[in-house]
Amino acid sequence: MAHVQLAVDAVVVDETTQFSLAELCRACQADSARLVALVDEGVLEPAGQRPDEWRFSGAALQRARAALRLSRDLDLNPSGTALVIDLLAEIAALRAKLHRAGLA
Repeated sequence: MAHVQLAVDAVVVDETTQFSLAELCRACQADSARLVALVDEGVLEPAGQRPDEWRFSGAALQRARAALRLSRDLDLNPSGTALVIDLLAEIAALRAKLHRAGLA
């Protein structure tokens, strides 16, 4: 039987973790133009006025990775990615509401 080695690249972050644009690019393995496009579409909401001042929360890392994965897997442009991310968030909120009401 052949043995397969699997490497896992993991980053542990919490809500207090802050990323610069360059750090987020490295963590997501994406170029800055793709992340700036996600900011322009409202998918990511950094603190700061200019890209060199931007700071992203730990939650932005998960959101950025999900958006980049959707963009790649579904061949979406930034506005399509933003729409899908918004719809997925709305579905999650509705499911949580149903769960709290004991209907799910």
